[in-house]
Amino acid sequence: MTTSLRRTLAALALCLPCVTLALAADAPAGPEARVETTMLAAQAAIQTGPRDIALGEQGVLKLPEGFGFIPKAEAAAMMEAQGNHSGPGFMGLIVGPDLKGFIAVEFAAAGYVKDEDAREWNADDMLEKMKTGTEAANEERNRRGLPEFSVVGWVEVPSYDPATHRLVWSIAARSKGAQAGGDGVNYNTYMLGREGYFSMNLVTSMDRVELEKPAARELLAGLSFNEGKRYADFNAATDRMAEYGLAALVGGVAAKKLGLLASMGIFVAKFWKIGLLTLAGAGAGASRLLKRKKDSV
Repeated sequence: MTTSLRRTLAALALCLPCVTLALAADAPAGPEARVETTMLAAQAAIQTGPRDIALGEQGVLKLPEGFGFIPKAEAAAMMEAQGNHSGPGFMGLIVGPDLKGFIAVEFAAAGYVKDEDAREWNADDMLEKMKTGTEAANEERNRRGLPEFSVVGWVEVPSYDPATHRLVWSIAARSKGAQAGGDGVNYNTYMLGREGYFSMNLVTSMDRVELEKPAARELLAGLSFNEGKRYADFNAATDRMAEYGLAALVGGVAAKKLGLLASMGIFVAKFWKIGLLTLAGAGAGASRLLKRKKDSV
């Protein structure tokens, strides 16, 4: 395991709260001890590349050398300890030497998502709808004690490859009242399948996204569905259709998760001592547990 990857894993205690999953209103009781315990468990369970990572019955991720995959149980426990709840499709977290953030891996069993609307979508219209929907949702965020935020604009306009059924898009979000320059970025990558879709979403910052998105694209290229689960395997006579089309993965469905980007600064400011405790208390354990390991055969 490289030194940079060890540092990235330790730093997760600071940045995990902005993962694009549902944010709990309050951190659990006694968070310092729980964070340290779950962090060490994640460090012990990490699977390092190069290797194939089985993603349930749906597919496989070819994890490149230098990257680490934290399995579902350990990754979910670590997030729970820091005030996040993972959804039923959560698969785990990816960290890497070039990532100061992390990539959350999920599978949404939404059914077969039709992709015809990709031929006609207009990026400007999609952005305006996302901004409008975000403003409307701020009332609910305010009631729940979550920060209101605004969509700043595209970091990367949506692009879809009909040959590989892969979608990439990215926006910047900002807490209301915050100054420019510290925008959170969610760099979204998707791959469609017969029964739903994978998402591998990089959570990072504006000043890091250009450096980190090549890694996100490399990981997307290494993702594949198993035979029988591929988009081309769809059977209209027997399979379930999704209730929405491809454009919803850019607007409607994804917009529900965007508020977490704006929560990054607030959470880090509130729980920075947890991060320092983990870095100090887990340092020795990390050195032992994160040595490069291979499966014994």
